[in-house]
Amino acid sequence: MIRFDNRVALVTGAGAGLGRSYALLLAARGAKVVVNDLGTSVKGGERSSAAADAVVDEIRHAGGEAVANYDSVAEPDGAAGMIDMAVRDFGRLDILINNAGILRESPLAEMTLEDMRQVLDVHLMGTILCTQAALRVMLPQNYGRIVLTSSGSGLVGNLRQSVYGAAKAGMIGLMNCVRLDHAQSQVTINTVVPSAATRMSAGLLWETIERHMKPELIAPLVAWLCSEGCSRTGEIFNATGGHFARVALMKAEGVQFDPMEPVTPEMVADAAEQIVDMSRSEAYRGTMAALEPRLKALGRI
Repeated sequence: MIRFDNRVALVTGAGAGLGRSYALLLAARGAKVVVNDLGTSVKGGERSSAAADAVVDEIRHAGGEAVANYDSVAEPDGAAGMIDMAVRDFGRLDILINNAGILRESPLAEMTLEDMRQVLDVHLMGTILCTQAALRVMLPQNYGRIVLTSSGSGLVGNLRQSVYGAAKAGMIGLMNCVRLDHAQSQVTINTVVPSAATRMSAGLLWETIERHMKPELIAPLVAWLCSEGCSRTGEIFNATGGHFARVALMKAEGVQFDPMEPVTPEMVADAAEQIVDMSRSEAYRGTMAALEPRLKALGRI
């Protein structure tokens, strides 16, 4: 049985929806939980302690241990403060789930600069700041589990969510580089791409399946990623309605021209069908990893 006894978790945006489900499940399995939430609407705005306090009360009523935190992930002092609270109140930090978010929808051409910055600050910079602060605790203890939250808006797109999608796509770059920086440590970092019926998804889900998309159905995957027995790192996982699957970036076999000979736009146009053909696709491992064997086949290296 997966347990989190003697582990300390911080869940951002844990006052409702997905974050609440994560906090409740981890606590039920023995974790001490810092429940972070500003208590604002999905668009941000006036703060309230009520949301975080309510989840803490639920956990304590069930016999678990939790404390509430009302800091903003988008503020450097707030991000550092919530990690400090975990260490001060519980002695360590083992798990960070970056879940906090807001949603301000608009076509890019019509979006205000203020709204752009708010979305980027909360989703992208908030995740970066919390992850940085957590790493400074996890690396010296040589143990940690970090989960980032991306979105289908960032991976495949969605209407009126260009800046939100850009921030969510940024999670993948952040994860990939942090994984490489700390590959020799026992700190893992993964990304979940959840879809569930929450305040943030109101009006966006198909009515025929919305009732099957409970936040509680995302939490088991996140809990597994946060467990001692899960050593996977640098991976993306889709989760919705009880369906879980790894997501990977793929590339076509493509075409290799001789780099020692001229290459023209017409050559590219003539080879377009081969360039886009995904029938023999493979996992994308970076530009140099793909180029080296092809240059060797040409006898150029």
